[in-house]
Amino acid sequence: MTVDHLNQLLLVCSLVLLIAVAAVRISSRSGLPSLLIYLGIGVAIGQDGPGGIVFDNAELTQLLGYAALVVILAEGGLGTKWKEIRPALPKAALLSTVGVAVSVGVTAAGAHYLAGLEWRQALLIGAVVSSTDAAAVFSVLRNVPLPSRLTGVLEAESGFNDAPVVILVVAFSAAGPVEHWSALLGKIALELAIGAAVGLAVGWLGAYGMRHVALPASGLYPIAVMAIAVSAYAAGALAHGSGFLAVYLAAVVLGNAKLPHAPATRGFAEGLGWIGQIGMFVLLGLLVTPHNLLGDIVPALVIGMILTIVARPLSVFVSLLPFTMPWQEKTLLSWAGLRGAVPIVLATIPMVTKIPGSEHVFNIVFVLVVVYTLIQGPTLPWLARRLRIGDADGTEAADLGIESAPLERLRGHLLSTSIGPASRMHGVEVSELRMPKGAAVTLVVRDGSSFVPSPATVLRHGDELLVVATDPVRDAAERRLQAVSQGGKLAGWLGTGATHGHGHLRGHRREGR
Repeated sequence: MTVDHLNQLLLVCSLVLLIAVAAVRISSRSGLPSLLIYLGIGVAIGQDGPGGIVFDNAELTQLLGYAALVVILAEGGLGTKWKEIRPALPKAALLSTVGVAVSVGVTAAGAHYLAGLEWRQALLIGAVVSSTDAAAVFSVLRNVPLPSRLTGVLEAESGFNDAPVVILVVAFSAAGPVEHWSALLGKIALELAIGAAVGLAVGWLGAYGMRHVALPASGLYPIAVMAIAVSAYAAGALAHGSGFLAVYLAAVVLGNAKLPHAPATRGFAEGLGWIGQIGMFVLLGLLVTPHNLLGDIVPALVIGMILTIVARPLSVFVSLLPFTMPWQEKTLLSWAGLRGAVPIVLATIPMVTKIPGSEHVFNIVFVLVVVYTLIQGPTLPWLARRLRIGDADGTEAADLGIESAPLERLRGHLLSTSIGPASRMHGVEVSELRMPKGAAVTLVVRDGSSFVPSPATVLRHGDELLVVATDPVRDAAERRLQAVSQGGKLAGWLGTGATHGHGHLRGHRREGR
């Protein structure tokens, strides 16, 4: 590659990014998942589109897709609230194992008997499409006000189920006969256990290090956090475990560890996640050849119908039999099993290993994902309303976002937060915050101007607070701000406070120096 080629590549990539960013607004208004627009951009600049770019490197697509998925899972984990997914872990674990097995079996049987595929191709398609896509789920859930008990299940499932599905696809794509089922199940269990152990260990060590090392610039914190999350993937994969599970769990630990500059870190990770999504979807759109899809449309529609109407609901209802859940919630979980780039990336694995009929499998998966994402994504809010599920008014109190910056030489911390529209801190006097000894509200920014508050200053929606806390009371100060935001001035006295709804904050070590 010459410098001229590099200049052309940078121009094309920057233009694609700008178009994709503009397309996000179209996506948010139309309700269409953004992945469809990004896939469309890839198809448009491909060999059958105006761009005319010929690209058929499945191996490169697979490698870059894996890298993008690592970033997307890290971003999703950093934004996942532990108190929401903790109750959902047993459900998500069963959906990611038992549910995947049911979905693979039912979908493969339908692909074989109804679509006429031979068994290896049918099993490959069943495994590939049984994974819900983290990017699609995280993207849609941002715009659908579902209860936290359901969003926790969906987020955890999308973070967990990539691991067993990847193992199944690799096994079905290997040359020769498929491993014995008992050996395959044992391999899945071992890789999941290794990935979970590595992810939790790396996340805990990374959080401990980030809380005890003051970096010279705030911009280094997001880079360090993402590097820790990616290292969890690499360590898990090198240990012959599930790297995808490792990176997700490490990111969940880091995202809930109250690290310095946490909001800035989440913003940085979200930006990287968007780049990963855009690059992955555009590349997958480039890889597909539209004129080769015509013969695979009917099988894709048949298999997609089996997956959506039979396999996914059956996997949800079977997996959740041990739990008491209303049928309405199970129905919504069935419909919210969104597919996205992950199945398409996994469909490149048999192409790389040159399994007979692998291009046929890729085309079917591509058409299936596009058509059924186009159906499921926009209709999910409508279904939630019909089933009377969700926070329709958006009045559920959200956690208070608190920015923390360590003051190493002063052995203290500078906390900043904004009072949002759902916060019950509105109307509370500064003295009624009852901050712990060693912490004080030192500055209030209101309507663009700042002032030092008095004990009688009444806080309002939109205020930004600057709180200085000594090292030993930093966590207590943050817990108090969270409690008042959710419970009002009487938080703690009426059972709403650090011991109610914020138990996940207990046990975090102080950020000492």
